[in-house]
Amino acid sequence: MYLINLLRSILHTLFMAVTVVPWALAVLIAAPFLNSTQIYWMCARWLKLAVDGGTVILGIKNHVIGFENLPVGSTAPAVLLVKHQSTWETFSMPALMPHPLAYVFKKELLYVPFFGWAMGRMDMIHIDRSKRAQAFNKVVEQGQRLLNQGTWVIMFPEGTRIPRGQKGNYKNGGTRLAVETGAPVIPVAVTSAKCWPRKAFVKRPGTVEFSIGKPIPSAGREPDELMREVEAWIEAEMRRLDPTAYPKG
Repeated sequence: MYLINLLRSILHTLFMAVTVVPWALAVLIAAPFLNSTQIYWMCARWLKLAVDGGTVILGIKNHVIGFENLPVGSTAPAVLLVKHQSTWETFSMPALMPHPLAYVFKKELLYVPFFGWAMGRMDMIHIDRSKRAQAFNKVVEQGQRLLNQGTWVIMFPEGTRIPRGQKGNYKNGGTRLAVETGAPVIPVAVTSAKCWPRKAFVKRPGTVEFSIGKPIPSAGREPDELMREVEAWIEAEMRRLDPTAYPKG
């Protein structure tokens, strides 16, 4: 079984490498003639292709619950705070969500050949982590503009990929943004490490659960207190979705 999964993982990696180059070049050529929303959906189609390829080649399927909890309306704002276990949810969220998403990411990713170059044409929030105060001001300024136009901001509050069954340090950047802009917070639990473990090359077939929680209003809240509520919901939901990964008691 390991050998089969290894071969599948190699094939999927090659599939992504072969398809991202022409796709990114197409984005770079078309970008001057498209608006930001059109560029986003053009890029999101490659992410969906990568996810669909993962389903066909790797045997990884997505199962989403809680779609009814997403805000309704073309300009309804939302700050999505997502459990982070692997690259899979980074690719899957744009493929699953009905609104354009804006990731908050470090600017160094813009220098990744092809993938980063195409990402640079998207209307997202890239920050310089060495300038923390200015970085958050940029997040609020650009986040407010994006939320006003119907783009949802997505952040991983743990900041990095966390091994299955573990909990990272939840940082309050996402809830600070929500409080500053008045947007509701949508917590999302994801069990991707069951199939695509952190920093693992070999993936396993299976079903990844995405559980979308009810919107949490940010008005009148303190960022730290709001993040504690988000953390409590996500971690409780992770234990419900993937109980064998967590110690009992």
